[in-house]
Amino acid sequence: MPKLNINGRLRDVNAEPDTPLLWAIREQLGLTGTKYGCGVAQCGACTVYLDGEPVRSCSLPISAVTEKQKIVTIEGASGKIVAAVQKAWLDNDVPQCGYCQSGQILAAAALIKAKPRPTDEDINREMTNICRCGTYNRIRAAIKQAAQAVRSA
Repeated sequence: MPKLNINGRLRDVNAEPDTPLLWAIREQLGLTGTKYGCGVAQCGACTVYLDGEPVRSCSLPISAVTEKQKIVTIEGASGKIVAAVQKAWLDNDVPQCGYCQSGQILAAAALIKAKPRPTDEDINREMTNICRCGTYNRIRAAIKQAAQAVRSA
């Protein structure tokens, strides 16, 4: 039985090796904050961190992940950057339907970690997650607010 290190806990996963990580997280472990959107790694609703980097979990088979690698879902995400992004999301009324938000928040936090002063070009290049409600201007404003808050802390 494969083991996955998710949110700081080593968990047994009763699934076939070719099972996408997304389904192991949602169906086997009950962590439903990570969403299914497209199934082909395009929309980003399934974004999780793998060893600190955002990855699309819908196209990553569990056989490609070792128990030594650290997976963090939205349920386990923490720290000053994630907190700043979550606050900025609320301040800017980013979520409408909310479906894409867990992936958007993780992607935004990773962007701010990599680029503490993200430009519009950085945001356009790095924020490839799709929002069906079209709140991209609010997402951009929230990322800039969160980055400023992190720098000021």
